[in-house]
Amino acid sequence: MNEFLMIALEEARAGIESDDGGPFGAVIVREGAVISKAHNEVLKRNDPTAHAEILAIREASSVLGSFDLSTCEIYSTSQPCPMCFAAIFWARIRRLVYGTTREDVAEIGFDDSLIYDVIRGEAEAEEMEVVNVDREGCRAVLEEWERRPGRRVY
Repeated sequence: MNEFLMIALEEARAGIESDDGGPFGAVIVREGAVISKAHNEVLKRNDPTAHAEILAIREASSVLGSFDLSTCEIYSTSQPCPMCFAAIFWARIRRLVYGTTREDVAEIGFDDSLIYDVIRGEAEAEEMEVVNVDREGCRAVLEEWERRPGRRVY
């Protein structure tokens, strides 16, 4: 087994022991050195975004002083949910290594299939209503930002 995935598994077990929010762990590595590690803390923090990957990204960004983690890789005990995958993408992490699949975790109650249904436009209205309004008004803010001198794209 991969040594960094083993560390992620230790984090997941720590989360189970402390009852912080689920059996998930993540580790961010740069040039063979662990930069950050975390386990899910949704229940501990009362924060639905406190997934292991998100917490590890936040810590790594703090340690490295940058949102750009393109020199890093992430090891996760499970296939990241769409939120975590998006955070990995926006952090520019170039390599993701994971253990269990989203189908595996759905079997124990962590089912994120509704998110995929919403993205595909296949969710039932009573599950979640998604409404697009005032596109032009919101586009005006984008255009204002685009005209701003010295803007920084991330």
